[in-house]
Amino acid sequence: TLLKCITGILEPSRGKINVHGRISPLLELGAGFHAELSGRENIYINAAILGLSRKQINERIDKIIDFSELGDFIDTQVKFYSSGMYIRLGFAVAVFSDPDILLVDEVLAVGDESFRKKSFDKIREFQSLDKTIILVTHDMHSASQFCDRLMLLKKGKLVGEGKPHEVVRDYVDSTVEAEKSYTRGTKDIVIESVELLDNNKKKCKKFSPGDYATIQAIFKSKKAVNSPIFGFEIHDHQGNHCFGTNTKLKKIDTGIINGYGTVEFSLENLPMLDGNFYITLAATSSDGKNEYHWLENCIRFKLINPSDDVGSFYIPVKCSLKHSQKTARKETIKVNKAVRP
Repeated sequence: TLLKCITGILEPSRGKINVHGRISPLLELGAGFHAELSGRENIYINAAILGLSRKQINERIDKIIDFSELGDFIDTQVKFYSSGMYIRLGFAVAVFSDPDILLVDEVLAVGDESFRKKSFDKIREFQSLDKTIILVTHDMHSASQFCDRLMLLKKGKLVGEGKPHEVVRDYVDSTVEAEKSYTRGTKDIVIESVELLDNNKKKCKKFSPGDYATIQAIFKSKKAVNSPIFGFEIHDHQGNHCFGTNTKLKKIDTGIINGYGTVEFSLENLPMLDGNFYITLAATSSDGKNEYHWLENCIRFKLINPSDDVGSFYIPVKCSLKHSQKTARKETIKVNKAVRP
């Protein structure tokens, strides 16, 4: 709806939109195509609508056809085109109309991978020319990769705006939090509380890269349980499994558990650079086949990057530079000799 308002297809119900420059929209599959006309004829019609003269279209039509890779079908009626062919032709016309502003809806999700790559390369070319590109997508990878600034809309209202990685992170976090953490298991052992502690053994949910942290869980067994396994997993905000371990892997003999107890996992150097993370904690049988208590996403914590470093992981780096002036001095001597009378 917003893109249609920008292009002038719809009038905003209130407020106004100011557009400076020529717009080339790629909004809906097959939008602007006449089904009974050929691909070639549709190129002329669409390009004319986008503001090109017939002379300009004649100069660019070969490039449009080559980019779309529809040379064998360009004189076929577009009603026989597949959805991917529609996208190829529509995108080719849009980018070769030399717009100041390119509007792209989620239509690029339809094309095959090779054409998607070529299309995104073209978008990068537009960026290098300081063109304005407005991309509407639910693909977080595309949003992070191609956008300098993101705006998050929910039910027509602006709920987030800023740097791509921050807006993407908040969006994914909101979807994760909507999926409530849950528990399952036989409850032969019940994990009654889980805390994340800092280096001073105080509750903490915000850390810096390289910090020390402790996962502390208090549990209770209803009956004697022989050699249970206690373990945890860490996932990032996209659900990627970052790390996991347990008492068995760490060669800890838990013995016979009966009543209350405490288990702690000390994380001596948090290696993540930035973002929100989730801890899942579990108690299982010694062979791992029976789950006594599984707490999915029971704790959320945040890594805050205090530096300008980028990436996923924290790697302590020392940088040094040595520079020799010998070459420069030699060059100076040669120049002085050359200009000496």
